[in-house]
Amino acid sequence: MTMHAQDPDLKEAIGAQTDAAFETVQALYRQLHQYPELPFQEHATSARLAEALEQLGLEVTRGVGGTGVVALLRNGEGPTVMLRGDMDALPIKEETGLDYASTRTAETENGTVPLMHACGHDLHSSCVVGTAAVMAGLKEHWSGTLMLICQPAEEIFGGARAMLDDGLYERFARPDVILGQHNMPALAGTVGHRAGGTMAACTNLSVMIHGAGGHGSMPAQTVDPVVIAAHVVTRLQTIVSREVPPEETVVVTVGKLHAGTQANIIPHSAELEINIRSFDDALHRQVVASIERIIQAECEAGRSPKPPEFRVLNETIALHNDATAVEHVRSAHGAHFGEANLYAMPRLNGSEDFPFFGSAEAGGFGGEDIPYVYWFIGATPEERWQATPGNGVAEKMRHLEMPHSPYYFPGNEVTLRTGIEAMAAGALAYLG
Repeated sequence: MTMHAQDPDLKEAIGAQTDAAFETVQALYRQLHQYPELPFQEHATSARLAEALEQLGLEVTRGVGGTGVVALLRNGEGPTVMLRGDMDALPIKEETGLDYASTRTAETENGTVPLMHACGHDLHSSCVVGTAAVMAGLKEHWSGTLMLICQPAEEIFGGARAMLDDGLYERFARPDVILGQHNMPALAGTVGHRAGGTMAACTNLSVMIHGAGGHGSMPAQTVDPVVIAAHVVTRLQTIVSREVPPEETVVVTVGKLHAGTQANIIPHSAELEINIRSFDDALHRQVVASIERIIQAECEAGRSPKPPEFRVLNETIALHNDATAVEHVRSAHGAHFGEANLYAMPRLNGSEDFPFFGSAEAGGFGGEDIPYVYWFIGATPEERWQATPGNGVAEKMRHLEMPHSPYYFPGNEVTLRTGIEAMAAGALAYLG
């Protein structure tokens, strides 16, 4: 019997399979939450996820793109649908008060840092496993190939490209559509969609400005990189106000400026780290070029003894959801959750490396782009949501903890269940 996303019997079947798998998936989630790992160091995390997928009978490959996991569930002829979850954590000290809160630390070049799943990647990867269990239990209702990805290093925009560079599509399968999701502090049990530009492109740029250090009492015998850096910080703000069309959204932030050791020493160099975000990839490249132009000019004006050094720390492209695919998935989610539980997701200045999987040029794979849909699942329990001031999703979210907060916790039962069912309903919209 063939079922479709609009079929009420399929909704009931997805719910029943989620019920059957939920306790196991919740235990997995709590284990992952308690033992977070940094980007490209997700060795125990990926091993645990691979084991869980193997226990469900999937074809599992470990170590793709470093610590990535790829699992295939083949079920006859039909399209290939890829589901992606990320799994890395952040250097943040957890303050949630959970009895399974993280107390782990890691050694980095900046010393010992605390670790926390403050962005919910443990939730995302657990939902992938939960969806695998649901789809394995519904094989008589669909046909095709389910391709499940547990991706490393999203927080540094490195994992998607690493998996693609490791031959993801050549070694396994080239998907017909790619589906992914992220938690947000919307009402738990609701799902948000947005077609077109949804998340920003982002570049994190490191800049070294060179000077000629010396005694603070004899500035004429030095070249002061602090003065040059101060002019740079001020002048960079003119890019948005004078070089970007008013209707475009661009953010240029100098998040780090480090120079010197004490008041009476003019240092040899100053280091800046600059964060650039926009929703248009061509405009984004123009803004980065403007930053480099301004810094080079200020260094020349300030008599810097050698040109500045630029280093891209990490970057990603803008996320543009395919409009046709969004409507197809949104229809399936509406049938499953009810239209009242869907919301229009506002555009986010946050960024993701998920779009690399769909961009042939930026992702470095051949052929045409692959359509993708990236949606958002609510993570705020109903009682707190009702007590939060504001009208509508965007207003209320301004009053709630966001991802990357030490107090942020998206892993309640409703959100975990919603994430599993949203992925399953989305996949069945193409495979059913």
